[in-house]
Amino acid sequence: MRFHSILFEQLSDGGDVDVRDTPSCFRDLNLDQVLESMLDGREEYRLEAFFYSPLTTAASVLYRHETLQDLEKKEVFDTVADFSRRMRGVRAHLSRVAKLHHRYERERWFLDAAEAYVTAVSTLKEELTLRDVDSRALVGLRGYLETYVDSPDFSTFVADTQKVKDNLASVVYRVHIRGSRVEVSPYGGEPDYTPEVEQTFAKFRQGDVDDYRVHFVDRAGMNHIEARILDLVVRLNPGVFSTLDDYCARYESFLDDTVVRFEREVQFYLAYLEFIERFKTAGLPFCYPQVSSRSKDIHVHEAFDVALANTLVPGKKVVCNDFRLEGTERILVVTGANQGGKTTFARMFGQLHYLASLGYPVPGSEARLFLPDRILTHFEREEDIETLQGRLESDLVRIRDVLQRATSSSVVIMNELFNSTTVKDALVLVAAVMSQIIELDLLGVCVTFLDEIASLGESTVSMVSMVDAEDPSVRTYKVVRRPADGRAYAVALAAKYGLTYPQLKGHVTS
Repeated sequence: MRFHSILFEQLSDGGDVDVRDTPSCFRDLNLDQVLESMLDGREEYRLEAFFYSPLTTAASVLYRHETLQDLEKKEVFDTVADFSRRMRGVRAHLSRVAKLHHRYERERWFLDAAEAYVTAVSTLKEELTLRDVDSRALVGLRGYLETYVDSPDFSTFVADTQKVKDNLASVVYRVHIRGSRVEVSPYGGEPDYTPEVEQTFAKFRQGDVDDYRVHFVDRAGMNHIEARILDLVVRLNPGVFSTLDDYCARYESFLDDTVVRFEREVQFYLAYLEFIERFKTAGLPFCYPQVSSRSKDIHVHEAFDVALANTLVPGKKVVCNDFRLEGTERILVVTGANQGGKTTFARMFGQLHYLASLGYPVPGSEARLFLPDRILTHFEREEDIETLQGRLESDLVRIRDVLQRATSSSVVIMNELFNSTTVKDALVLVAAVMSQIIELDLLGVCVTFLDEIASLGESTVSMVSMVDAEDPSVRTYKVVRRPADGRAYAVALAAKYGLTYPQLKGHVTS
C-alpha cells in the first residue's frame, strides 16, 4: 500500500478538511480554549481544520491510535520533532527569498533552502530506519522515504545542490576600497594578513576586556553597495552564476507534496502529546479508549474536564469522575447542589466523545466510548436584544434546532434547560424534550434542577453532584450514580454565610 497521509489511511477519507467550519459544540464544551492552548506556537500549520473533522469509524480511529503510540516513544518523537524544526528552517529560507530584491541574493537563499531540505529529508529517512515503529502510518512513511531518497531524481537533486554550492564556495575575489571608490578584481594570491594582525595586537591584551565590536542588524537584503559589489563578482565569474541560474530554474518546486503533507499533519499529534504531558506529570491519567459506532454501552473511569484542568494544573487539585451506560440506558440526568460540578461533568462527557472521535487518548484511566455522527449541545445563553426573543423563546428555538439535526447516532448534551421559567412549566417542557430524545435513542447528558426528570424511564440514569457529608455547604465535585434526593442545599448555604432566618433575626435589634 502506498503511503498517503499520517492522519488518514486513505487520503480520500479526509475529504477536503481545509474547508471545515467550527463545530457548533466547540464553545459550549470549551474545546475552543483547549484548541487555542494546543496550537500556541503552531499557527503556521493551519491545523484547526483537522480538529474540526472528527472520525466516524473505529478503523480510522485505530489508525491514529497506532501512530500516537509510536510517537509516544521518546526517540520517535524526537526524530519527528527534529525533522519539523529543520523544515521550519526551510520555510524560513524560502520566505526570505520572497522578500529579497537582488536576483543572486534570492538564488543563494534558495540554494540554502534546498540544502536544508535535503538534510531534513535524508536525516528523517536514516533515523526512522533505526527507530522501532509498528504503526501502519510510520512504517508506510519509512518505506516512502526510502523509495524517494534513493530515487534517481532525488539523487540528482542532491548532487546538483552540492555541485552548485561547491562552485560558489570556489569564488574568491579582492575588494579594494579607497575613499568612495570600490574596485572588485580577481584574487591574485595575495597573502591574508589577518593572523599577523591578531598576533601583533595579542600582546596588548590584558585579561578579559569589554567587547566593543558593533553588531549589525540582520536586514531583509543587501544594501546598494553590497549589491553593486555582487554584480561585479558575477561579471568576474559568469559560468558559476549561470549554473546557479539553471539550478534555480530546474528545481523551482523542489518540495515533495507527500513530505510537506506529513510535516503539517504530524503536528496534529505532536501538539496533543505536548499538551497532555503536563497533566500526566501532575498524575492525571490518559488512556486509549475502545470506540464503536454501533454499541452504545459506554463507560469511563477517572475522567476529568481537560479544559478546566488546563487552568488548574499545576498547583490545584483536579477531581475525576466515573460514569457508565449499558443495555437500554442512554441519558445521564445530573442533579444536585448548585456550583457542584454538574456543568463541568456535562462538558467532560462531550469532550471525551469528541477527543475520542479525533483518535486521541482521552482523560481517564479506562474508557469505552461511542463514535457519534455529531455532538449537539444546548447550554445557557445570554439574551440577545437583536433577536427580539426572550430567554425562554430562545431556548425553545435552539432546542428545536438540536432535535431537528439529531439522528440516532448523535450525542446530545443539555445544560439547565428552561430554568428561566416556572418549575411547573419547565417540568412539562423538559419532559417533552426528553421524550423525543428517548424516542431517537440518543446518548447524552441532561443537567437539570428538576429531580423528576431523573426517573422518566429505563433510558435515564440519575447522577447527583455530591457535597461533604459533614458540611453540606462544601462541594466535593464528585458526581455519582444514585437517585436524585430532592435537596438543593439552600439551607446549608444560607447557614454557612449567616443568612438563615434565626441568624438574621439574631442580628436585628429591636
